[in-house]
Amino acid sequence: MDEKANGPGAMLHLICGKIAAGKSTLAAELASRPATIRISEDAWLSCLYKDEQKTIEDYVRNSRRLREVMGDHVVRLLQAGLSVVLDFPANTPASRQWMRSLFERAGASHRLHFLDVPDDVCKARLRERNAAGTHAFNATDAEFDLFTSYFVPPSADERFDVETYRPMASRS
Repeated sequence: MDEKANGPGAMLHLICGKIAAGKSTLAAELASRPATIRISEDAWLSCLYKDEQKTIEDYVRNSRRLREVMGDHVVRLLQAGLSVVLDFPANTPASRQWMRSLFERAGASHRLHFLDVPDDVCKARLRERNAAGTHAFNATDAEFDLFTSYFVPPSADERFDVETYRPMASRS
């Protein structure tokens, strides 16, 4: 991947995509690069607020708490020269604005990875993930629909360096 004009250095990787679009899978792949760490919202929320994640309001409250404490930490990691994969959903303009403030404060590069996956594919993956028990949180189709109602894809006027991923067509 290209680094910005200031040469190789720390990069903040942001990930945008609906539930079960593959955000955490991509985050793990990105974090396998040298001098790169991953910070997973789901891992932190499931440890800190395991019994407090019942509604979307709970998620919003707990996510806000986590962002308050993580912001300065992420900035310091970037300033120390580490790249950070922020495995938090960059799914609304407000969440992306918070993320922008981090890389701007740190003087770091950024890349917004947008997983543009259709709802039916996400729901099928979600059902598989729920059945496998491999994720910290299970979500129903109704919860998927509720969270997706808040989803806003990135737009050019937000001025992010966007890399878009689309699933390959399935073979019959």
